Amino acid sequence: MPEYEKLADPFLLPDMKKALERIKRATKEGEKIIIYGDYDADGVTASTLLNEALNLAGARVVQIMLPDRFKDGYGLNKKVVQKAQETGAKLVITVDCGSANAEVVEELKRAGIETIVTDHHECPEKLPEAVAVVNPKRRDVAQAVEGFEEHLDELMALRDLAGVGVAFMVARAMEQAAMIPTGQEKWMLDLVLIGTVCDSMRMSGENRTLCYYGMKVLEKTRRVGLKELMRTSRTDKLSSEAIGFQLGPRINAAGRMANAEVALGLMMAQKRTEAARLAGELETLNARRREQQLAAMNEFRTRGVPDDRVLVMTGDWHEGVLGIIAGRLVEEYKRPAFVLTRVKTGEQELYKGSGRSFGEFNLAEALKAMTGEIVGGGGHAGAAGVKVLPEKLEEFKEKLNTYYDSLGLVNQERFFEREADVWTEGFKELNLELVEELRRLEPFGVGNEVPVFGLREAFVLDKKLMGAEGQHLGLLVRGGDGALLKLVAFSAPEAWRQIGQGERANILISLEENEWNGTRSAEGRIVDLRGC
Repeated sequence: MPEYEKLADPFLLPDMKKALERIKRATKEGEKIIIYGDYDADGVTASTLLNEALNLAGARVVQIMLPDRFKDGYGLNKKVVQKAQETGAKLVITVDCGSANAEVVEELKRAGIETIVTDHHECPEKLPEAVAVVNPKRRDVAQAVEGFEEHLDELMALRDLAGVGVAFMVARAMEQAAMIPTGQEKWMLDLVLIGTVCDSMRMSGENRTLCYYGMKVLEKTRRVGLKELMRTSRTDKLSSEAIGFQLGPRINAAGRMANAEVALGLMMAQKRTEAARLAGELETLNARRREQQLAAMNEFRTRGVPDDRVLVMTGDWHEGVLGIIAGRLVEEYKRPAFVLTRVKTGEQELYKGSGRSFGEFNLAEALKAMTGEIVGGGGHAGAAGVKVLPEKLEEFKEKLNTYYDSLGLVNQERFFEREADVWTEGFKELNLELVEELRRLEPFGVGNEVPVFGLREAFVLDKKLMGAEGQHLGLLVRGGDGALLKLVAFSAPEAWRQIGQGERANILISLEENEWNGTRSAEGRIVDLRGC
């Protein structure tokens, strides 16, 4: 069992002492502070957490500022300079961003406003000239941390923290420095859990410990906002899957479809009536997100996708869901994909969109080779954004695929293959008792994957297509021992939905608990479906 007391010393993070010294001065002198976050679940939870820590430390006025995905984009925006000057703030603290925004930090500095950066993203060689840059991925960490070699293992574990995880380490450091009451930071672990799971961070080391205890805090959370979110999303059983596929999408829907302020308001709500209203708004926004996603995938299936190695699809969709749609294309067609929509920026019309990749095809590197074909773009290996002029679209598609061919990549589909941890022909032992045992391994994620069971030659007794568009697949299968098991796949690939009643298949599943009309049973979530 993970031990909270064995978490790494928060003061191992670069510049942590400098950050605390500046925060102490701000609280002592009653300075106004601006927290600048991000519009996703990690940024929203990190902003909420740091706000709570500063309030516990006695900060008099703290304001949270979140960027608008469509107007501001990701990262520290120059609007913060104007906001700080208008409010008289003397200190800006970033969460989940800021490491790559040296220009804005410099502009704040010229205006007499100091900055503390707390972040977990990759750092450029030249860091912002801030009071402190608390980021475990700093390139100069060996020079910035005293006794680096002695604490190498702990520092490597800290590299996997989400933005909310770094903010939590600031709160832990404040607790150790007697700035906030002893033990109060533990009540913030529900936020750490949500932000870490939703940002798909590695679930080992520090994250494993933080999320293990975060699950216990979430089960008895004091936050009326989270309680209402669980109620509206019908989240009865807490698990990493429930957080990643029920709570997380609703929190992210605010920044994707409207403004992240809705999600932030929910996290910080004090009254149940207000929390219920905001949770209802998120439910509506998430429904709109799902509709857009489903419409796009149905359109692709109807019109077909090209035979390209890298898909570039265009259509009239909401900007906030382009990345999700690209991800679904990758899952269904096993190819890197860009999804673009036409937008107008000033007098200029262009295609703007998001890409998703996997395996050995690095989107960031690919876009570097597209300088003549794109207006702008960049990101990470697996996710990136891009802007293309309409007259350059076909050229972009052609050069992108030529670049892919030049890499000589082989058998990229192997990166989607998930092997079973154990194969079985009998299903009798895949029961509720086993589900309860598996819960002890929660929370699951990268580095602590959910166990996968292989059902060898499962006989399909019944098949149902569910959902408004028949996008979900339900199966009743029989094992070699005669035991029956219900299986389900949400947004199932077309190939899976072609399986027929009376067929046999080798099916990979994770095991979940299903409750319907007061009856509890074990149910399989389909991970892969293969012919015999």
